[in-house]
Amino acid sequence: MHRPIADTEAGPVQGVLCRDRTVSVFRGIPYAAAPVGGLRWRPPEPPHRWEGVRQADRFGPMCPQAPTEAAATGVDVPMSEDCLSLNIWTGTPSLDERRPVLVWIYGGGFREGTGEHPRYDGENLARQGTVVVTFNYRLGALGFLAAPELSEESEHGSSGNYGLLDCVAALRWVRDNIEHFGGDPNRVTIAGQSAGAGLVNFAAMSPLARGLFHRAIAQSHARYSRDPELRYLSTSYRLPADAESAGTRYIREHGARTIRELRAMDWHKLIDGNHPVDPGVDTGGAAAPPLLRPVLDGWVIPTGYDETYTKGLQNDVDYLTGNNLDESGAVPGSLVAALRSGRRTIRPGSPPVHVTLEQHRAAAHRKFGPLAEEFLRLYPAATDDEAAHASSMAARDNSRLSTHLWGEDWSRHTTGRLHTYFWTHRSGMRGASHGSEIDYIFGNPEGGTATWTDEDHEIARTLSAYWTNFIATGDPNGDGLPHWPAFRPDADSVMEIGADFRPLPVADPERTDFWLRFFRTQQAW
Repeated sequence: MHRPIADTEAGPVQGVLCRDRTVSVFRGIPYAAAPVGGLRWRPPEPPHRWEGVRQADRFGPMCPQAPTEAAATGVDVPMSEDCLSLNIWTGTPSLDERRPVLVWIYGGGFREGTGEHPRYDGENLARQGTVVVTFNYRLGALGFLAAPELSEESEHGSSGNYGLLDCVAALRWVRDNIEHFGGDPNRVTIAGQSAGAGLVNFAAMSPLARGLFHRAIAQSHARYSRDPELRYLSTSYRLPADAESAGTRYIREHGARTIRELRAMDWHKLIDGNHPVDPGVDTGGAAAPPLLRPVLDGWVIPTGYDETYTKGLQNDVDYLTGNNLDESGAVPGSLVAALRSGRRTIRPGSPPVHVTLEQHRAAAHRKFGPLAEEFLRLYPAATDDEAAHASSMAARDNSRLSTHLWGEDWSRHTTGRLHTYFWTHRSGMRGASHGSEIDYIFGNPEGGTATWTDEDHEIARTLSAYWTNFIATGDPNGDGLPHWPAFRPDADSVMEIGADFRPLPVADPERTDFWLRFFRTQQAW
């Protein structure tokens, strides 16, 4: 059977055919030089050229991360600092054809994940006419360590955004090479979920990524600049002084005095599984962001959300974003008992979950202060079960309204189309949980599609069609699909996708008024 060959700027690569013989996959293509030795904690450099045809039949190593978290990915590939590679699925029968391109950015709290995860296998989307690219970016300390010495090394006075710079480098590679794989460099969509969505948001704010993509999909966590949730979710950033101070402590705690000494260490000594939170951020509750995360450095990310949107500095692209029914602190009733009896630990970037009356009331007073009693009147509870329900309802109202206000800010100075959604399909015990929509977009549920009901299959067909239409044209709508209205600041509605496909209210007027008044008391980020 003929194996496909494609050219790249560093040399030709040979892929393999997928189960569907009309689709080819190229695995483990270097998009940057290995960030080792003197290149550790530096912006990525172009890949080295190779002689002959490089075999692209195996995934490259995943970027270093804690072994327990790597095992949880379910990917049987080694771990190495030489991890800056990408994978391409393409179904084009001719290199003369130019198909729309999806570049997927995985989530994982900036500390775990890999583009090789089976959930992100692009064969199904490639069969529908999309060229799919997944890639690895540096994680944890290797991706997001800032320090005074590193900033002094930089001609931009910047440090701490190496993982984000990897994303930019991958997009540059796609721009320069994707046409050899049947992709259209003028129709590139970046998409991601959780921390991947956070990196999509940061790329949309970065002048370094301008012109490298034309559409963006952020699955979860597009938040209003005055929403305290913005400060600990994957959208959270650090200020340079705070990031460098934390980096100085990190260097000292790992037995080094200088960056040179730290660069000489084996990477295993730098990945210790300890994922501290950043206690210096006021989030209005017990939640805290991961300590190692992107930095508002004035170069990669020049300004914060509020200033970026107020001045219209963001990249003007088509945008699709939304949230899920059972995330951001909202949980399905099937999980309440287990959450109530289990041990509670604060995970970096994870939202608080309140499933008892005491938790519901205490969290309200801590977060809302003088507005707490009004909040408790709008989200009333007299029992633990009522409190779990009320707390989840508040979390859902918060996320929908916060994204709507983000949309107002985003669209004020842009011409690109904007569509927002609320994912509501519950499948299994975990419900419409954080990331559950991914299986329906890529068509790769755990256990295979044989585990799906007829309803699951129909939802997957609709959702995948929305995404592929948006990737191709900037508009999710198409023949035979329920109409998805574009975002309008005055519409006060969001598109429900999943359990049903229809516009639904963001929140009722009284609760909307409460959240608006509360947000006005908060500092803009």
